[in-house]
Amino acid sequence: MLRSTKDLQDYSIDAIDGTIGKVSDLYFDDDAWVVRYLVVDTGSWLSSRRVLVSLISVGTPDGALKSIPVVISKEQVRHSPDIDTDKPVSRQHEIHYLGYYGYPPYWDGIGMWGGGLEPFAMQPGYLMDNLNSSERLAEQEAYAQAERARHRNDDPHLRSCKAVSGYHIKAKDGEIGHVEDFLIDDRTWALRYIVVNTSNWWLGHKVLIAPQWIKAVHWSDESVLVDLNRATIQDAPAFESTAALNRAHEIGLYHHYGRTGYWARDPAP
Repeated sequence: MLRSTKDLQDYSIDAIDGTIGKVSDLYFDDDAWVVRYLVVDTGSWLSSRRVLVSLISVGTPDGALKSIPVVISKEQVRHSPDIDTDKPVSRQHEIHYLGYYGYPPYWDGIGMWGGGLEPFAMQPGYLMDNLNSSERLAEQEAYAQAERARHRNDDPHLRSCKAVSGYHIKAKDGEIGHVEDFLIDDRTWALRYIVVNTSNWWLGHKVLIAPQWIKAVHWSDESVLVDLNRATIQDAPAFESTAALNRAHEIGLYHHYGRTGYWARDPAP
């Protein structure tokens, strides 16, 4: 199911022993275009500390309850590594954070999440039930040490959805609007679409653009360059809401842009 990142903000995060807090932001990987972490405001129980929650621990969001289940505890969150969510998250911070929870690095492998498609499959033991606990711990520690050395100088390319909202969209022949929102797949947490508000040109008109059609993101002048012309974007099917966005609408959208749908590329779950 596709969900709006703006709609997900303020969802409660429900741990195995109570509510941790509410979603205040989402961090996405601008290389793979996948949401990697939720930024959670813990509220009064932890002095409004903001913490990261990896998508590896996250279940399917519940739209009716406006909540997201996670398979971690409040006590784990209380003692989790401090990360300044107002500054870029370094690879070293990520390695330290993932190591604390016993999660493997998502950047290793050819899949969207390690060797696979869904983040929850990276849960310790999910695919390793044939190994006993001592073998698993030894393997994880050896792997973590190797990864720390191999990725010490990596740039993780993590971006805030809130911060990128409002960036100017520039087509090949001029500016066309601004980033209004993002639509994510709540199974893989892939960022499927950028919602573009073109109201400066056509009142109330919103369209969708896939991240794969982006040529570059310029963080210095807050602009997104897309490999499309303005007329093509203007004539694209209008976006109303995620509720009205079904596969038929997506097929029409990709046909309009002359592109191959992501569902034809993704492996079966």
